[in-house]
Amino acid sequence: MAVYLDFEKPIQELAEQLEKLEQVKESSQMKSHEGIDELKAKIQNTRKEIYSDLTPWQKVQVSRHPERPYTLAYIEALTGGDFIELHGDRTVRDDKAMVGGLGSIDGKPYMFIGQQKGVNTKMRQYRNFGMANPEGYRKALRLMRMAEKFNIPVISFIDTPGAFPGLEAEERGQGEAIARNIYEMMILKVPVVAVIIGEGASGGALGIGVADKVLMMEYTWYSVISPESCSSILWRSWDFKEQAADALKLTAPHMLENKLIDGIIKEPLGGAHSDHEEAFKNVKNEVVKQISAQKRLKPETRIKNRIDKYSAMGVFQEE
Repeated sequence: MAVYLDFEKPIQELAEQLEKLEQVKESSQMKSHEGIDELKAKIQNTRKEIYSDLTPWQKVQVSRHPERPYTLAYIEALTGGDFIELHGDRTVRDDKAMVGGLGSIDGKPYMFIGQQKGVNTKMRQYRNFGMANPEGYRKALRLMRMAEKFNIPVISFIDTPGAFPGLEAEERGQGEAIARNIYEMMILKVPVVAVIIGEGASGGALGIGVADKVLMMEYTWYSVISPESCSSILWRSWDFKEQAADALKLTAPHMLENKLIDGIIKEPLGGAHSDHEEAFKNVKNEVVKQISAQKRLKPETRIKNRIDKYSAMGVFQEE
């Protein structure tokens, strides 16, 4: 059964009408498709109307949709199953919230890294809701260094509500692990492309998000803090999360306008959860194109461009 967000109620009502009409058609062996076709067209138009003018908070809701594909689904689709997951940071343990390994797209090798959320309650706990511990970021760094050793491009999928904030994570050096990744990714010799496929929150995203090209899917968000946490800090309540989402300018168009990302990947009408295959195809096409362009540059040029890009962020002059 499809899951609908609160602002999708008009679509849900029409979909329920369509389901009933199809049941009547099946039971009575109706031959006419006229009413069904009209209702399908109305659903499509309603979806188009709603998704043409989403608020920042509504886009945050879409990015968290439970039926939205996660990192391993993208890797599986892009590689056609030609993927070998690699485990462990060689120090503490294997962090299940951070996944990575070697795979190929159209016969060419890539190193894939990304945060993985769970598809049900049990898996969400197993994956720690996509919030990596320090060993997760150290695993990611180990895989990036391996990619550099064998001259393999890196593709990073970002989808996290943030790095895990627990006491044990801080004891094992959460801040240092993220800072180390940012430093090492800045000078990585191989091409790196990062794609925000869901939530891109704070240092949890930056820990695997320093790249030659950072791309956002159309209905995702990227910010130093989530709207709920921002609301709780400023207003001592989560009730102002919609205002916080507006103020944070966290949507893909805002990020592109502020030159904090390099491009936006279009999603199917209704979001990536409405058509996984089209979402996979759009991501694959853009990632392969960006990697190919980066491969034409010398490693020193790529590193210089990367450093210059991030050094320019947030710089302003007062007249």
